[in-house]
Amino acid sequence: MMLCKVTGTIVATRKSETLRGQKILIVQPVDLAGSPGGREILALDTADAGTGDTVLIVQEGQAAAQLLRRNDVPVHSIVVAVVDGIDLPA
Repeated sequence: MMLCKVTGTIVATRKSETLRGQKILIVQPVDLAGSPGGREILALDTADAGTGDTVLIVQEGQAAAQLLRRNDVPVHSIVVAVVDGIDLPA
């Protein structure tokens, strides 16, 4: 899993039939302090996240297929949780 910040959404007038009705988000990997690091990623939203939310994503094709319970979905990354807070020991 990877911690990310949602920076936007993708609007597509045409996409794979297997993605119809699904929201695609643009997410930026962040460290535990919230500082950005790495390139932005496109991820399918299964957690009803929105711009500005901190989220957890799964970034493996097979794991994505298992979460969606479908093998025909052309997805590599999926948002699996919206993070409410991070508590680190002092």
